[in-house]
Amino acid sequence: MHGVSLFCGIGERCREAEELYRDMKLAGVLDKTVMVFGQMNEPPGARYRVGHAAMTMAEYFRDDCRQDVLLLIDNIFRFIQAGMEASGLMGELPSRVGYQPTLASDLAGLEERFCTTASGSITSVQAVYVPADDFTDPAAVHTFAHLSFSVVLSRKRASEGLYPAIDPLESGSKMLMPPVVGDHHYRVSQDVRRTLAQYEELKDIIAMLGLEELSRDDRRTVNRARRLERFLTQPFFTTEQFTGHSGRMVPLNQTLSGCERILNDEFADFPERALYMIGAVDEALTEAVS
Repeated sequence: MHGVSLFCGIGERCREAEELYRDMKLAGVLDKTVMVFGQMNEPPGARYRVGHAAMTMAEYFRDDCRQDVLLLIDNIFRFIQAGMEASGLMGELPSRVGYQPTLASDLAGLEERFCTTASGSITSVQAVYVPADDFTDPAAVHTFAHLSFSVVLSRKRASEGLYPAIDPLESGSKMLMPPVVGDHHYRVSQDVRRTLAQYEELKDIIAMLGLEELSRDDRRTVNRARRLERFLTQPFFTTEQFTGHSGRMVPLNQTLSGCERILNDEFADFPERALYMIGAVDEALTEAVS
C-alpha cells in the first residue's frame, strides 16, 4: 500500500459522516481510509483538538509507515471557530471581529505541520468557509496565507448558470510559474486572467451606457471574455441526469489550446451558447450548426 487517505471532519454533522463512510465502503477504499470526526454537537475543546489528532495520525503514517498521506479537512473554519469558543470560555480578551487573540498562532500550529520529509509527504485539501463571503475576514486572511492554491466558488457565477461555479480571478496557485507549468501554460493563463479582469472592469460602464458606447478594442475584449467564461464551463458525469449534458473530460493541452484560440478571435463570430457546457473547443463547431 503506497498511500493512505485521511478525512478529518471538524464541526460536521453525523449524517454526513455516515454517508461518507458508506460511499468509501461502496468504492472499496475503506481499507486505505481513516476518518476522524469532531461533530458539531461536541464541546469546542473536542472540535478544536480533532484537527491536531488527525494531523498526528497523518504524521504517523508518514514517519513510521513511510507512506504518502492525503489529508482532507472539512471545514478548517470550524477549527478556528472552536478555538474562538474555547477562548471565550477561558475569559480571554477577544480580538478583531470577536476572534481569539491567538488566532494566527493557533492556525499556524496546525497548518505548519504539513510538510514533506525523506520518508513521505502529507498533502492537504481543505474546505474553507468564508464568513459572509468577506475575504478580508481575519479567519480567511490567515487561512489563505498557509495554502499553496485556492479554488474559490462564486455565488454570482452559480446564479448565471456557469458551472463549475469557480471564480477564475479569485482562485489562484503559487505553483503557476513558468519553471513549474511551462511558458506556454503560464502565458495563456495570464492572458485569460487579464481578459476576464478587463471585462470585470467594463461591466459598470456596460450597465450604465450599454455595450455600444465602448471602444472597438473594449468590445473585442468583452467578446473574448464572455466566450472564455462559457468555454470554462464543463458538464459533470455526476450531474448528467439533472442537466441533460453528458459528462466531459478535457485534457490540459486541449483546454489551453481552446483558450488560446478564443483569445485569437477564432470564435468571435460564433454564438456564445456554442461554447457553453462543451468539452474540447472544437465541439463548438457542432453546437453552432445545431
